[in-house]
Amino acid sequence: MKKKLTIPQFKEMKAQGQRFSMVTAYDYTFARIVDKTPVEMILVGDSLGMVMLGYDSTVSVTMEDMLHHIKPVVRGARHTFVVGDMPFGSYNVSVGEAIRNANRIIQQGGADAIKIEGGSNVLEIVSEMVKGGIPVIGHIGLTPQTAAQLGGFKVQGKDAEIARRLVEDALHLEQAGVFALVLECVVAPIAELITGKVAIPTIGIGAGPACDAQVLVLQDLLGLYDKFTPKFVKQYAQLNDPIANALTTYAREVADGSFPGPEQSFGLNQEPLGRLY
Repeated sequence: MKKKLTIPQFKEMKAQGQRFSMVTAYDYTFARIVDKTPVEMILVGDSLGMVMLGYDSTVSVTMEDMLHHIKPVVRGARHTFVVGDMPFGSYNVSVGEAIRNANRIIQQGGADAIKIEGGSNVLEIVSEMVKGGIPVIGHIGLTPQTAAQLGGFKVQGKDAEIARRLVEDALHLEQAGVFALVLECVVAPIAELITGKVAIPTIGIGAGPACDAQVLVLQDLLGLYDKFTPKFVKQYAQLNDPIANALTTYAREVADGSFPGPEQSFGLNQEPLGRLY
């Protein structure tokens, strides 16, 4: 059985050129499945807003939503490093409020670390969290919580000024104390440049092959979420149709009376049966 990795071990993997993988998970059942695999890290992401709660974006996700999903994932993934997302509104009020909410994710949720979106705007928050003993993963590039400010869900880094800011944000976040950095929808050459400049692992999602790790939404990876499939997703299975087909067969068998059959039913011996009449 695999053993949960530590923050120093993830940093050592970066130094040794060893790549690792991360997936999202939002419930106990999937967390248990991931825990049986070589995947080293789980993100309980605010993407649960779309995948699990049916929202149009991540903005509506609350701290209570996050804690509700982090707790069962932690229970199911005893041997996998679990990261809890800081949702919109949980860290943009004040530094003190941000630290209180991060503490809740660690203390109440049981997560091993938190993830926070933003660059220069969250440096003070990150620094104070780290001083308080909270392990932090940064997140730059396409930041879904503030996508409207970026002009929508667009690839980041094509413009020279934006590329320069991404590199600066990465370096500043490293200095502030993050132990890893998610790069989302960043053009591959800039992601490679950042990966080479920082001593912490970069975790790519739509950021090319040079990152130290990769993360995908589990429902995208398994072909379960069919509302939208980003360009950067590779489907390692297509489970949506097989599950729908199984449910259709189940419904038909219930309707025609073939389920449950004798093998799914419990019998009664004759002696107690006789006493009922």
